[in-house]
Amino acid sequence: MTGALFAAADYHAPADPLDRLLAYVDLRRDLVQGTLPEFTCLVGTMAQEAYETAPDIREACWASIHGHAGTLVADIQAAIDDRGLSPDWTAESLALHTQAVIQGGFILAKASGETRHAIEAIDHLRRYIECLFGVRPQSGNGINDGKKEGTNP
Repeated sequence: MTGALFAAADYHAPADPLDRLLAYVDLRRDLVQGTLPEFTCLVGTMAQEAYETAPDIREACWASIHGHAGTLVADIQAAIDDRGLSPDWTAESLALHTQAVIQGGFILAKASGETRHAIEAIDHLRRYIECLFGVRPQSGNGINDGKKEGTNP
């Protein structure tokens, strides 16, 4: 249901692939609004509930989560290549990590009843990605303080 939203989102616009990845993370943060069912992931919830008892549902959930993560792989790989990095991790593993952190943030928000836990998890994800790519954290909390994303100040 969200495929069209992400396909048409503005995070694809920046020329720098790292800026695109960070803009994706910012979009995910911006989408954390309203009640828990409005921003949490149905697929993630279904995977948690049915992973052991309904293998077909588990496989469909994996296909959805893995497929969405896959939309980030090319930008992550391009960011690695552009910066001449030789990491001991892959673009796919980082793409899946983004989904793990986001889904985990949703679980924390559901368990606590507090949206802020999802936002904080996504904020930490952004800072982690910046560190992986050698970007100095921006002033303040490092999130959207008006500086060009993906660049060292």
